[in-house]
Amino acid sequence: MTHDPAPQSGDAEQLAQGGGLSRRGLIRWSGAAGLGAAGATLLPGMAQSASAAAPGSAAVGSSASGHTPSAVFGSFDPIRPPAVPLAVRSPYLSTWMPADNLAGTWPSFWTGRTTAMTGIATIDGVPFLFLGAPNITGHVLRGMSQRKLTLTATRSQYVFEGGGVELTLTFLSPVEPGDLRRQSVPLSYLTADVSSTDGRAHDVGLYFDISGEWAHGDSGTKIGWNQEQISGPGSTAVTALSFGPSAPGVLAENGDMASWGTVVWSAGNRSGLSWQIGADTAVRPAFLANGKLGDTADANQPRAISDNWPVFAFHFDLGSVRRTTESAVLSVGHVREPAVSYLGTPLPPLWRSYWSSWQAMAGFFHGEARAAQTRTAALDRRIQQEATAVGGAKYAALCALALRQAFAGTELVSRDGKPWAFLKEISSDGNVSTIDVTYPALPVFAYADPEYLGLLLAPMLEYAEHGGWPKTFAEHDLGSSYPNAAGHNDGNEEDMPVEESANMLIMSAAYLGRTSGANARAFATTHYTILKQWADYLTANALDPGNQNQTDDFTGWIAHSANLALKGIIGIGAMSQVATAAGRTADAASYLATARSYIGQWVDKAQDTTSDHLKLAYDQPGTWSLKYNGYPDALLGLKLVPRAVAQAEGDWYLSQVNQYGIPLDLRHSYTKGDWEMWTAAWLKGHPVGGYLVDSLYDFAHTTPSRVPLTDWYDTVTNHQSGFQARPVVGGIFALLSLRQ
Repeated sequence: MTHDPAPQSGDAEQLAQGGGLSRRGLIRWSGAAGLGAAGATLLPGMAQSASAAAPGSAAVGSSASGHTPSAVFGSFDPIRPPAVPLAVRSPYLSTWMPADNLAGTWPSFWTGRTTAMTGIATIDGVPFLFLGAPNITGHVLRGMSQRKLTLTATRSQYVFEGGGVELTLTFLSPVEPGDLRRQSVPLSYLTADVSSTDGRAHDVGLYFDISGEWAHGDSGTKIGWNQEQISGPGSTAVTALSFGPSAPGVLAENGDMASWGTVVWSAGNRSGLSWQIGADTAVRPAFLANGKLGDTADANQPRAISDNWPVFAFHFDLGSVRRTTESAVLSVGHVREPAVSYLGTPLPPLWRSYWSSWQAMAGFFHGEARAAQTRTAALDRRIQQEATAVGGAKYAALCALALRQAFAGTELVSRDGKPWAFLKEISSDGNVSTIDVTYPALPVFAYADPEYLGLLLAPMLEYAEHGGWPKTFAEHDLGSSYPNAAGHNDGNEEDMPVEESANMLIMSAAYLGRTSGANARAFATTHYTILKQWADYLTANALDPGNQNQTDDFTGWIAHSANLALKGIIGIGAMSQVATAAGRTADAASYLATARSYIGQWVDKAQDTTSDHLKLAYDQPGTWSLKYNGYPDALLGLKLVPRAVAQAEGDWYLSQVNQYGIPLDLRHSYTKGDWEMWTAAWLKGHPVGGYLVDSLYDFAHTTPSRVPLTDWYDTVTNHQSGFQARPVVGGIFALLSLRQ
């Protein structure tokens, strides 16, 4: 076999379960212990330490011949990601590199399932591996020296050297705030730029392939494929290789991967381009032997992904390369129709409102590759500069790591001709548009694209208003299993009454404060009845919550929770802003007066007997917890929490620090990174904010848990406690969201 098969769906499911995460399984499939078996056989000099590499110590080697070269050390700018985002665009286009080096480990879906991608450069006839871990019988590959990995908000850029040339490989997953057409495109770019470094001319070829594993979570699934020429704007011409399940399971998942849809792997046409579809044992050696591909597709289809492992390959013969850069442009994506269902009705992806087919969309995507690079580079600079200004260089690095992951947990659809956005609760419950998962992600949308926040809220509000939700408080989610928003008309769900009701009011008020006046009036008026219903529930229940579940459900139910009460009170304050936007001045004054009355009582109830901090719960003296729900008080400008109380909390937190952060509360040493950044934003200006930023950066930069950034980790051991790849990392943008 030429590459290790993916873990089966049971392994992926085990990885996805937060509480039952298997460390052995995690290390086995994430690459934390270094190279996989195939990669280690191929490149014995490239094996990494099982512990996280220190900054600047990415060892790179070469050769399957048994000769281990001296290590060449690369660098990371501005952070060494726990896993590097490669193609991260939607819940089903989510491929990562769970290792420092791009060569020697297979990329994987966020669950850890292999989504193989191979990259080989031939330089003056000598093959150099720079991506993946193929084992090609009868061929010796050297390894290019990985010099640098640079991470920005929208791209991961690797720089390699070998054979007298420099190769820059850029994985760009665009985030397009304010542009629904472009944001709806479920495709990601891969560009390769090559130039000579020694002043000499070098004959260079670049080979890329991806495997059938991208199409389904079960490698026993049969897939079929196709090759076609498509065109885009102007003179854009593209060769597209597409493949998908031959018997698709529409609106179903396997191991969190879509069981229907089409993988689209495309290359911009240029002189010297060739392609081939076939068994990896045939395609890769043919390229190495012939210096090109056969422009042929294996006729043995459909067949199982694991049946002679079909790969989809491109080769770019760049010819004689000197100092002038030669480039190759590819894209990869996953297209599905329908995208989701809502109460039994299939909904199309929003991109279908702009293009007649995925072919037309892919042609457009390639045609504006340069323009997309320019737009996203401007966004990268804006985030880097503004994040540095409010939180320093380490904070900017965290924002760069979080943006793609946050937006890729969502996708745009069309409902009756209007755009909606759905969110997947990745790696925890898999629910559809979970309100208390959208809530922690709120800061990234409030900062980067407030109108997108409105689109996320739209189906949540519609379901409560017209979909059959039977309870007086807000629902927890729109469906138990993505992509089916089947609702809970029987009322049977994971109730979080104060939690979700306050979340909806706070997010609604955040949207109202950031959209246009006309939009705010329309939104507040349209949804006033349901929002008032939830605010009235909070008025009756939030000051001293009964025994309820809340967003940190892994800690268990809790009665008299001080943090939950704070959220509920701020939710009542948020309703005053909703009422103002709707022109209900009397209601606005009443809700604000209630919130102010409650906050005074809250301080008295929550104050510990030592008077130097607030308790975890009213009836638990000597306890404490992060009061991250103070952040929306700052976000909405309500100014409910007394300044002296916030100052004392900050002082207390500084007395509870561990090396990699501050625990969520006194019961465990674990924490949540999103809530740490919410706390830092709430206590902006207090020294604890800087500590929280630095410690979260140190965790991300050094953790041996090589998975897409987790939000739940241990502040002592530096390991993931559970969860990964979730959109809640949008909470890292809390400091930025307060920027004036």
